Amino acid sequence: MNLRTGLLLAATTLLIGCSGTPRPLPADLIETRLAAPLDSVKAALTQVLTDGGYEVDWKNTSTLETGYREEMHGPWNWLYRWRFGTIKSQVNATVIAADEQNTALKLEVRSEGKDGIFTSWEQVPSALPQAADNQLRLIKNALQLL
Repeated sequence: MNLRTGLLLAATTLLIGCSGTPRPLPADLIETRLAAPLDSVKAALTQVLTDGGYEVDWKNTSTLETGYREEMHGPWNWLYRWRFGTIKSQVNATVIAADEQNTALKLEVRSEGKDGIFTSWEQVPSALPQAADNQLRLIKNALQLL
């Protein structure tokens, strides 16, 4: 085997070894039970997400979906996001009354990001202010449970 064949074989092996599909990230998901009535939890959830820059849409009495969070404000948002990229996030939540004084809450945050003009949007870890843990903390603060 000559040098050219050896280099070609090494390059091909490296290329094939590095060209797998990326591992999916674990979901940013929290399921918990809150010691508060259903209506209070729904009001706190709506308030926290609205204050966080999300457009809240209740699909039915127990399911909430948001649009993408507005990460920055200004007339040049489209250019900044298109050229440089950013992280955008959405929230899905389900609230169900466990009994009169307890509510089950399932909160999922999905984040996508890109880092340039020639890259596509892909799943990324949630930024700390938008993470499900932090959203739950803010909801508990609004309910005065902490």
